[in-house]
Amino acid sequence: MPIISQPEQYHENDLFVDLHRTFGRKLYLKCEGFNFAGSIKLKAARAMVEAAEASGVLRPGSVLVESSSGNLGVALSILAASKGYGFVCVTDSRCNLATKQLIEAMGGTVHTITEPAADGGFLGARLQLVKKLRESDDRYVWLNQYANPNNALAHFWGTAPAIAERFPDLQVAFIGAGTTGTLMGCARYFKENRPEVKVVAVDAVGSVTFGGPSLPRQIPGLGTGVRPPLLDRSYVDDVVHVDEVDTIRACRRLARRGFLFGGSTGTVISGALRWLDEYAPGADVTAVAVAPDMGDRYLDSVYHRGWVEEIYGSAALAGEFEELGELSMMTTTGVV
Repeated sequence: MPIISQPEQYHENDLFVDLHRTFGRKLYLKCEGFNFAGSIKLKAARAMVEAAEASGVLRPGSVLVESSSGNLGVALSILAASKGYGFVCVTDSRCNLATKQLIEAMGGTVHTITEPAADGGFLGARLQLVKKLRESDDRYVWLNQYANPNNALAHFWGTAPAIAERFPDLQVAFIGAGTTGTLMGCARYFKENRPEVKVVAVDAVGSVTFGGPSLPRQIPGLGTGVRPPLLDRSYVDDVVHVDEVDTIRACRRLARRGFLFGGSTGTVISGALRWLDEYAPGADVTAVAVAPDMGDRYLDSVYHRGWVEEIYGSAALAGEFEELGELSMMTTTGVV
């Protein structure tokens, strides 16, 4: 194990989970939550901060300000604490309480938007506040994860090559679409270096990223109310939209196997399984999905039965216990 002096120096980049035992498909999950920020966003945060420092935009006395649904906010709060900057996170009411508490524990300040903008939803309202804060004090530095090329470059140089090295026979990569930094970095890498790999974007129902109608969403992470400037659709081979109920079911099924992953991961897995069932039924396809974070920050939402039933109704969990019985039977008989 390495010896480090700063939290951003550690990130496990070569851990994969074989999901066949849980879902019956040849699908591998790249786990990006093992670092001090608990998510893949530490890569993007570090790349954007270091680029801003190198350009002179970020200097002693600066205050980072960023719009985030949660994970980037935690990553930037850790970097700010490590490097001596101030940090203000602008989020909205969907952000998990644990995430807000983590940011504040690191010395950051959290502003929570409670009403969506008429044009752009919660993200539009968050960006409006970021603009006001920047105009109020010239110490504020906005890295703008939605348009910052270093967001994508972090994955072009790190995430995608790690997948390619581990799976030389890779055929399909499933990547969630939020800011589209991870998606664009990986997609560009594969198109330039492994063009035979099909890149499938996984988005949330209600997101406008790929032109769908804007609808209310309750689970933070994937999906946007404003089309990300980073997105270049030409790099993406296909898109799958996942309903939040399916996100919850995927997360909870994994948890019953001892794997506690975040909402974004549940969305990506659900989308990947649906795509494989439709386009590669029964085929021996080598596929990898990227898991952005772990599930401990979702204990009061995705993994809270009362919350799920209040938001989505009892039907969202219908068959859960029957499914557990089937999984137990499959394990006992050696099918899984």
